[in-house]
Amino acid sequence: FSVGYSAVALNHVIDFKEKKQEIVKPVCPSELFPSLPIVQGTSKRIKVLTRLTLVVSDPSHCNLLRSTSANIRLYDIIAVFPKTEKLFHIACTTLDVDLVCINVTEKLPFYFRRPPVNMAIDRGIYFELLYTPAIKDSTMRRYTISNAISLMQICKGKNIVISSAAERPLELRGPYDVANLGLLFGLSESEAKAAVSTNCRATILHGETRKSACGVVYTVKKPRKVEEEETTLPACKKAKTQA
Repeated sequence: FSVGYSAVALNHVIDFKEKKQEIVKPVCPSELFPSLPIVQGTSKRIKVLTRLTLVVSDPSHCNLLRSTSANIRLYDIIAVFPKTEKLFHIACTTLDVDLVCINVTEKLPFYFRRPPVNMAIDRGIYFELLYTPAIKDSTMRRYTISNAISLMQICKGKNIVISSAAERPLELRGPYDVANLGLLFGLSESEAKAAVSTNCRATILHGETRKSACGVVYTVKKPRKVEEEETTLPACKKAKTQA
């Protein structure tokens, strides 16, 4: 809150490779913070969201996301961290998630392909890049920039979210500093600003629609045809237009 953010997400990570884990109910923010702090420069209290991140290394792990688990529905944001190209394709095309996490701590074992990335963009799914590894270690910084640029070549800067995954306050950076880091990731200035603002709001909205409904209905006014316009004109105006 002291660096300018109005919302944060408490991340609960489940890695099926380590041990068999179950999805538990998210921790209520009121249990952790008796009184939420005020956002700097405003009179509003900070918004605390709950997030579930599933690290999947086998296709069988995705079955949990396809199931109608009551605890999964309690989280505001659902993210998936695919470890292989096949799982990345599944996450982009079929899984009902809000975020697809991109590995930034090591060299990617596969190349990004346009069809699944475009499918994810069409479905309203966003890709997450972490900046904390880039400020911790020079090697991870090289992997972060390299993997991010590879993704930008395919998605053209669309549907990108930059987050921290910080475990300590010293690892946090302000929104403007993060946007400047986005320039190193291959984003334009406007895309980098969107990655820490409007795209984050869109991710939260996607999570709300996932929990409450299957989608959003848009109404579009159908343009009238020339024949319809002629039938609605008065007789005197018809004669003038025909003359």
